[in-house]
Amino acid sequence: MGSGNDRTGGAMDTGEDKRTDGAHGDEGRGDDAGRGARRDQAVRAAVEQGLLGPMAPVVGLLDVTGIRDSAAALRAAFDAVVAPGTPVLHAFAVKATPLVAVLRLLDGEGIGAEVASPGELALARAAGVPPRRTVLDSPAKTPAELREALALGIAVNADNPQELDRIDGLVRSAPTRSPLGIRVNPQIGGGSIGATSTATATSKFGVALRDEGAREWVVRAFLDRPWLTRLHAHTGSQGIPLTLLARGAAETYALAEEINERAGRRQIDTLDIGGGLPVNFASDATSPTHARYARVLREAVPGLFDGRYGLVTEFGRSLLAKHGTVVARVEYAKSAGGRRVAVTHAGVQVATRTVYAPAAWPLRIAAYDAKGRPKAGPEVVQDVAGPACFSGDLLAEGCALPPLDQGDYAAALDTGAYYFAHHYGYNSLARPGVYGFAPDGTGGVAFATVRAPQTIEEIVAESGGSHASALTTLRAPEQP
Repeated sequence: MGSGNDRTGGAMDTGEDKRTDGAHGDEGRGDDAGRGARRDQAVRAAVEQGLLGPMAPVVGLLDVTGIRDSAAALRAAFDAVVAPGTPVLHAFAVKATPLVAVLRLLDGEGIGAEVASPGELALARAAGVPPRRTVLDSPAKTPAELREALALGIAVNADNPQELDRIDGLVRSAPTRSPLGIRVNPQIGGGSIGATSTATATSKFGVALRDEGAREWVVRAFLDRPWLTRLHAHTGSQGIPLTLLARGAAETYALAEEINERAGRRQIDTLDIGGGLPVNFASDATSPTHARYARVLREAVPGLFDGRYGLVTEFGRSLLAKHGTVVARVEYAKSAGGRRVAVTHAGVQVATRTVYAPAAWPLRIAAYDAKGRPKAGPEVVQDVAGPACFSGDLLAEGCALPPLDQGDYAAALDTGAYYFAHHYGYNSLARPGVYGFAPDGTGGVAFATVRAPQTIEEIVAESGGSHASALTTLRAPEQP
């Protein structure tokens, strides 16, 4: 779809189709074809309008129409399975795309914010996300961070017993409107990518339920604190099959039922089931969909949707990945060992995971000519390299594409989450500009700056330029 020339840049398919339960009746429908066409039009318009070119050799592009559609599809997916009147908060995982304009756009589409640091909370507040639609999750919350969240009325999930002790003290010292809960780790195993599996036996997150005495501690913690009303678990993200995600939700639901039964009342009124829906990076198809996941959950845990519990979700990658593209100019085209190499301006600084773990995080690359038009012609095997000074800095290795020549453009697809918004400062390479795009109403494309490109002056300032003499002024005292 789209330009028709995209190919995976790695040997491993992380699309997750093989790892779900095999039912894909609604997969790949919707606006997948339209998304590819919008992307092609945006790349050409970016070149024509000067956002992309010799003086701006790498940019991030965000499809505003696609983001809106994705938010609407998520809301509709859960509306279709929950009992009428059930309170549902979809809180976007800010870590996926920590850009203020993205958070404000999602807020306008009914999506809140899940934050995991003081910086992410500040971004959500700058975007205008209200505290009642903000959730704080982090394994390392400081007293100051907790105090701020409780003062604002933001929902907080305690990660461990020591953190709950801190919250005890804060709640005693000042009343709070914050919904409060505990995060648990059901310890049900991991998926195909260890780094994104959070329900393993030794995961750093939450209270490990299968450790000796842990489940009883959680139950007692709720019974002793009537103000604890939420239970939270997150099984993982990319590489986690739907069946394992559903099992994590089922374990959380079962624990909530046990706690409420022992309490003799509905003390836990809300279940936070996390996010983690994997993304298909192998094609333009949206697979699995939020609708499919919602149905899998309903089949596995019907009591989750009967109206007795409010729900919180924390999707990130599945909302944004398909709607972002990193586009880089080919500075040089060369050959080595009989293989073509396109040297571009996008590498480890924007695609850190792909460069360091290409088998787990392969990217598709689409080829565009110097005018930003999809490039056609016979495909050849080639590497798409980045600008950093080490040999492994490759966006894609051995991928089949129409030949990328000097002045052409290579586009890394499905990079709207965890790519251009997560800069890695290797070689002091500048952060690229990020631009949202949408139809302009006259058949063209309108752009808006989401984040301006980083300047050389900003790189120097960030690297301590104002403290240039700091070390030369430090001297050991002279000995008498």
